[in-house]
Amino acid sequence: MTIQVTHTLGERIVVGHGDVELLAYVYRPDPDAFESRKPYVHPLRTLSGNLASGYRPNDHRWHKGLQMTASHLSEQNFWGGNSYLNPEVGYQRVEERVGSMRHDSFAALEATEDRFTLTEKLTWVNHGGEEWASEERGITVHSVDPAAGAYAIDWSIDLTNVRGEPLHFGSPTTAGREMAGYTGLQWRGPRDFTGGQVITPKGPATDQDTMGTPAAQAPWLGFSATHDDVDASTTLVFAHAPENLDPAGAIHESHWFVRSTPIPTVAFSWAFFEEFELAPGASFAYRYRTVVADGTWDADRIAAHLAGLSW
Repeated sequence: MTIQVTHTLGERIVVGHGDVELLAYVYRPDPDAFESRKPYVHPLRTLSGNLASGYRPNDHRWHKGLQMTASHLSEQNFWGGNSYLNPEVGYQRVEERVGSMRHDSFAALEATEDRFTLTEKLTWVNHGGEEWASEERGITVHSVDPAAGAYAIDWSIDLTNVRGEPLHFGSPTTAGREMAGYTGLQWRGPRDFTGGQVITPKGPATDQDTMGTPAAQAPWLGFSATHDDVDASTTLVFAHAPENLDPAGAIHESHWFVRSTPIPTVAFSWAFFEEFELAPGASFAYRYRTVVADGTWDADRIAAHLAGLSW
């Protein structure tokens, strides 16, 4: 079976396989500016059609499937929702802090029988309308393997500071909240994934034990859960490209943000414990991979599958 792609111009791109719509990349902004308007992937489904992403859950309306974010960027919030200001006042609704990511164009849309790739131009805009960063984003759907019940999504970001002064990337933890270093590419699971099993290269783990782990110690992270309604389970695997782990190549050390309860979420945090600065005109780049798989996978199966996928 081949990959099918449907583009609703100005709104979304749907990638399917057989009779299953695997994912929709939605690039038309959602209406509520407080949720930080930006593109996202939702719904995200397994090859058998089981839902593996959440959208606007009642606890965090700004969580939308798989999306690129920046929770703290020079006192702007490109994550969405309430902003963590400092330990004294905690989270506050500060609408003028919430920025957005504007879709500008697709530089490339390429589909073959077994692969779909998009290259997108975006601009990060602060709440006041100032253009702060230009981004070239790449998303590739590939390695559809019905025998394994899995496929892969690669997501790349190449971001350049166009503000004219330094950009400072941080997180709630860099602002004073312990172990809340969320920022960067984030996945939100559906509600029935709450309480799911976190898997590291060393085996099963708790979210508390995994939170804040350096990517150099765990280059990938798995999350497995059992669905409501259907007798099925799903495993998602989140993996760093090799260059992300190279101290000489990555602009800043990455750490894992992961929660199984009270909500299911994983983020590739690029500024968990410390801020980093991006000078005017400077750029940084990261590449990530997400494997979406039917069934409950253990660490050995995850490692073997990742080893069979080239970067």
